[in-house]
Amino acid sequence: MSKQYLQTHTLPNAHPTDIFSLAVTPSQLLSASGSSSIRIHSTKGQIIHADTPDEHPYPLVQTLEKVHPLGCHHICTSLDGRTAASAGFSGELKIWRCSEAGQWSPAGEIVPEEKKAGEHWPLALSENGQYLACTTHDGRINVYDTRAIAAEGTAAPKFTQYETKGSFGMSVDISANGSMTASGHQNGSIYIFNNSTARLAHSLAGLIKPVRSVKFSPACKYLAAAGDARIIALYDTQSGKQIANLTGHGSWIMSLDWNWSGEYLLSGGYDGKAKIWSLERRECVATQTESEKCLWSVLWLPKAASARNETFVTAGAGRTLAFYREASGT
Repeated sequence: MSKQYLQTHTLPNAHPTDIFSLAVTPSQLLSASGSSSIRIHSTKGQIIHADTPDEHPYPLVQTLEKVHPLGCHHICTSLDGRTAASAGFSGELKIWRCSEAGQWSPAGEIVPEEKKAGEHWPLALSENGQYLACTTHDGRINVYDTRAIAAEGTAAPKFTQYETKGSFGMSVDISANGSMTASGHQNGSIYIFNNSTARLAHSLAGLIKPVRSVKFSPACKYLAAAGDARIIALYDTQSGKQIANLTGHGSWIMSLDWNWSGEYLLSGGYDGKAKIWSLERRECVATQTESEKCLWSVLWLPKAASARNETFVTAGAGRTLAFYREASGT
C-alpha cells in the first residue's frame, strides 16, 4: 500500500543561496546555506485559521546574522532542542544554546589546530547536547565535550577521537541512546564505534562509492547509509550485518532521516526527488518531486510539531523550504 503526501507550504527564497543543511527541535526548524546566516522558523502553528488566511504556519522567528563568513555547510541540533552546532566552509565550528523563550545565542567556538575547509565537516550532537561528533578531511572522527568549550573560542579538549583509514568523512551520526557513533566516508567505508569503550564495533560492508548520509533508527537497532551508489543500505547495529538494500533512486542520495517511530525512512536525491521507504516492506511507498534541483537535506518534523499527520521538509539548490504532509486516510 502506497502513501500519499501533499505539498502544503513552500517558502521560496528562504536563503539567497543553496540550502545545504536542516535541523529541527520540538518547535523550530533551523536552516543553513552558502550565505553567512542561519535562519530559524517556528513549527508550532501549522494550522491556518479561516480568519487569518494570510498567516504563514512556519514564520521566521530569528536570524543569526553573519556567523559563517564563507557560508555554512552543516548544522545539527540535540534531541532535547537546547543545543545546536554549525560548521562553516572556512573550518570554524560554532556552538549555540536555546533559551526558554526559544532564542538562540552563541555558546562557544571550537578552533581547530589547523583552520581549513574540511577540518570540521558533518556534525552530530548527543541527545542532551553534551557531546559533539564531527568528521575531518583525513578520516578522523573528533568527539568534543561541549561543556568545556569556552565562549572566547579557545581550543576545546576532545572527549575522544576515532581513527579510520584516512578517507574524507562525509557523514556522521550519534545514536539516540548515546551508545554508538557512525561515520560514512568518501571511499565507501562505513564504521560504527562503541562510545562506552571508545573502540571500533563494526567496519561495515561498504557501498564502494562515497557515503553522504548515515542515520541510526530511533531505537538504535538499524543504521541506514546512502550516497553515490544510489542505494540505501540497512545494517543491524548489533551484528554489523547488512540486512537490506533499498533501490529506486536514480541519482546520488544526499540525505536520510527516520520518522519518530522508525517505521519510515525519508531520503533526498541529487535529482530533486524525495522518497519515503517502509522499513517493514523494504520498499518505496511514496515519491515527491518539487523540482529537478538537488535536495541537499530532508527531515521529518517531530511528531509533536505536526497538527495531524506526519510532515517532512526538503531544501536544496532551489533555495526553497518545501513542506509535505501525509494525506488523511493513507
